[in-house]
Amino acid sequence: MRRIERHPSPGPLNSLQYWPRYVHPLRVVWNFLCIYAAKYAPSLTLKSFLYRLTGMKVGKNVSVGLAAVFDIFFPHLITIEDNVVIGYNSVILCHEFLVNEWRTGPVVIRRGAMIGANTTVLPGVEIGEGAVVSAMSLVNKDVPPGALAGGVPVRILRPRAGEPGGAAPEGGEDGGCGSMPRP
Repeated sequence: MRRIERHPSPGPLNSLQYWPRYVHPLRVVWNFLCIYAAKYAPSLTLKSFLYRLTGMKVGKNVSVGLAAVFDIFFPHLITIEDNVVIGYNSVILCHEFLVNEWRTGPVVIRRGAMIGANTTVLPGVEIGEGAVVSAMSLVNKDVPPGALAGGVPVRILRPRAGEPGGAAPEGGEDGGCGSMPRP
């Protein structure tokens, strides 16, 4: 379930036309500079530092791939817990500007989650602890802990190990996660 706050457009134009009413323009410039400096920074430590300067909550040992982009209007609504991997060219959004309204919602990426390259995460979703989102996915709903999810829109491909239809334990018959059997 997406946790979204809806706001009516304050006038007859589409809601994006009024963005300076929602966020101070200098704040957006600051967020833009920090996020786009981090976009191509090779140092993971520097990336995390720059993201924190925007108000994002970033845990320890977070790895963000090159060209990943985060919301420049509301980055303070993003929480990334420890040991998360976010793939190359992914996009994490906390807002949606529509014709007659605009929406905001927090994005929470729990400990040990992995997001594949070129994935878009929409506002108001939570990616559970240890979950894996495959590359080229559109995350428009919550991903449960430990699940493998993917697609446009995202769907659960494999629930957490131990649940009905869940994955074999690591080192099980299939080697876990579809990998080759161990010798």
